[in-house]
Amino acid sequence: MFGQYQDRWDHERHLRQSGFKLIAGVDEAGRGALAGPVVAAAVILPEDFEHPDLDDSKVLAPEKREELYVLITQEAISYAVASASSKEIDHYGILRATLMAMTRALEALDPRPHLALIDGPFTTPWRGLQKAVIHGDACCLSVAAASILAKVTRDRLMEEAGKKFPQYEFWQHKGYATKRHLEALQEYGPCPLHRFSFRPVAQAQKPQGPWKTGRKDSGHLFTP
Repeated sequence: MFGQYQDRWDHERHLRQSGFKLIAGVDEAGRGALAGPVVAAAVILPEDFEHPDLDDSKVLAPEKREELYVLITQEAISYAVASASSKEIDHYGILRATLMAMTRALEALDPRPHLALIDGPFTTPWRGLQKAVIHGDACCLSVAAASILAKVTRDRLMEEAGKKFPQYEFWQHKGYATKRHLEALQEYGPCPLHRFSFRPVAQAQKPQGPWKTGRKDSGHLFTP
């Protein structure tokens, strides 16, 4: 079991052996949602960090994600979590907004990483050495850790959003296109957290209530 665990993260281990001692893993959460920000995390783990349950956040139970979130934030050399808002997503497009959030997280790291491993096929505007790794959250330890921080942070944000806009039940689906969410969109129209550039939102009724005059939200950096 331990050998399989080691083999799985060989890609990152080989990079460390090549001289990249401070490696930041970077991942996002919420890219495909209809509402809420896209959240990105960047994590630099100690070279000896290991945990048998560490995995891509999408395959972990919420309770396990919360447990690992605490461990990662306690043990990381550095970590940062940032976001791009729904308004920024509508203005720049989801891909550019996602890379903006990742860049914000990377820029907040201290110390600065020698190399950043970015989950997916694209690198970011961050001015540093970086490598795009498709399915990085499944083969790079630090990227898996970043996926957990991003996912837990965003889930918490959407649970809070559910208190402000209870008619959408954000605590249930976290802004994704579930049947109940689409029904709520048709019944109530979008709220300021919705991404108006996404087709199901654009096709829904016009916003109802005092928020219809527009939004002024922007991305955030979540400091440790």
